[in-house]
Amino acid sequence: MQTIDTQYLKLVDKILTSGELKNNRTGVRTLAIPGDMIQWNMQDGFPLLTTKKVAYKSVKVELEGFIKGINSKKWFEDRSCFIWSDWCNPQKIPYANDQKTKKLMRREDDLRRLYGVQWRDFNSQGIDQLKNIIDTLKSNPNDRRCVCVAWNPAELHKMALVPCHYAFQVTVINNKLNLFWTQRSVDVALGLPFNIASYATLLHLLAKELGFSEGTLTGFLADVHIYEPHIDNLKLQLTRQPLEMPKIETKNFTSIFDWQFSDTELLNYKSHEKLNFEVAV
Repeated sequence: MQTIDTQYLKLVDKILTSGELKNNRTGVRTLAIPGDMIQWNMQDGFPLLTTKKVAYKSVKVELEGFIKGINSKKWFEDRSCFIWSDWCNPQKIPYANDQKTKKLMRREDDLRRLYGVQWRDFNSQGIDQLKNIIDTLKSNPNDRRCVCVAWNPAELHKMALVPCHYAFQVTVINNKLNLFWTQRSVDVALGLPFNIASYATLLHLLAKELGFSEGTLTGFLADVHIYEPHIDNLKLQLTRQPLEMPKIETKNFTSIFDWQFSDTELLNYKSHEKLNFEVAV
């Protein structure tokens, strides 16, 4: 049975086997390889890992926040999504990984020029990249310039976290909508399963918005790494057999801009037990 776990676990094994030790800003070393790719046909099911339980609600809440251009930490936390709890506007609390600074960062609500803010208001100039993509494909489905960028050199110093997944592109081929995302830094244990599920959900929503079938999801990955404290649990995950892929369903859909995380339901999701991976901040 071909599942997203098959690709994911192959990548994990590759890093554990051939990865090189590397230092980074967090102070926690990684095993890293220079690049790889994930590709999934959405007709084969929804690509949510089954070899560990993934908190899909948090994936949906974060994506809703990105689509709406939210930069309030409280907005995410009020919906029980704590992905951004350790980050804040670096102009208010300059980043450092000591415990005192981390505590101050957790208290600050402002996330400033976050991913979705760039999607909806690029460079603080009112450039709505997401809307532009949708408007373009509605008028010209063959367009190949539908790119959305979160990486903005002029505002990197205003971002709670410099974007890891920094761009995505949408194309339509044979009436199927395909999405490609590009990622400069890939936390394989903790981040990548969320990234795959998030962009798969975005593909699903864009296909509904534009009236196309769901095509292929592709991730181009650079600096693909495993943090040293994550190694043991990933070795355990490698021993688990993948289960059948779930599906998602979005009812009463009117517009991607009106979509709420609760509108999309995860169906037939069965997984192995949760594995805990500490965030390297």
